[in-house]
Amino acid sequence: MKRVGLAAFDTKHRAAFDDLSSNILQEQVEQLNTQLSVFQSALAYFAVEHAADIRNNPEFRAEFSRMCTTIGVDPLAGSSSNNQGSLWANMLGKDVNDFYFELAVRVIEICRLTRDTNGGLISVSEMKTRLADKSQLRPIEVTEDDIERSVKSLKSLGRGFELVQLGTHKKMMIRSVPSELSNDQTVVLGACEALGYVTVTMLHDNLGWIHVRSRTVLGDMVAAGLLWADTQGVETEYWAPSWLS
Repeated sequence: MKRVGLAAFDTKHRAAFDDLSSNILQEQVEQLNTQLSVFQSALAYFAVEHAADIRNNPEFRAEFSRMCTTIGVDPLAGSSSNNQGSLWANMLGKDVNDFYFELAVRVIEICRLTRDTNGGLISVSEMKTRLADKSQLRPIEVTEDDIERSVKSLKSLGRGFELVQLGTHKKMMIRSVPSELSNDQTVVLGACEALGYVTVTMLHDNLGWIHVRSRTVLGDMVAAGLLWADTQGVETEYWAPSWLS
């Protein structure tokens, strides 16, 4: 029996309809790839024209980094199709590329030197201040964006260096210890942002934690160097070293 209506459409035109959809999708993909190539070429030209500003001006470098991110280009990542190095190394020579890896080495040094006092957790803002400290042998003026990018470049070293956000204000911190922060530890450090310390009573009243939970978490954090315990008051206060410094 000859089918009519939608049944006829299904049998006669489904294949043609699928082919048409595939062709349209392919054309759209090709157009997007062409547009991306044009953007990347323009970005390369811009980088060469403003190479000195990118190398020497932290604010300008941050804006250029954001331009790269907008079109999906990671300036520090090497090309997946060859071994010629990163985008900046290819377009600007080694200066800018090496700047970030040298900065990463400085960040590692400061993390190592301060680990005994902060438990391996230092804010990006404090890192910026320490890098620019005139008492340093090689003080350097950088933006927080520069520091965050340098930390991200350390991913190849494996677990041990990463960025974490704490508190309601999403304060950016650098973690330089292999063990990850638990959810409870993250909450406690976020709570410390208000007064610099917490107590068992504060955690109970504000978070509803039972005492054994609070004491266990706080005890572990003191042992790890993430908190300092002040037992001189009526109740023990657990201070964040970064706040005290």
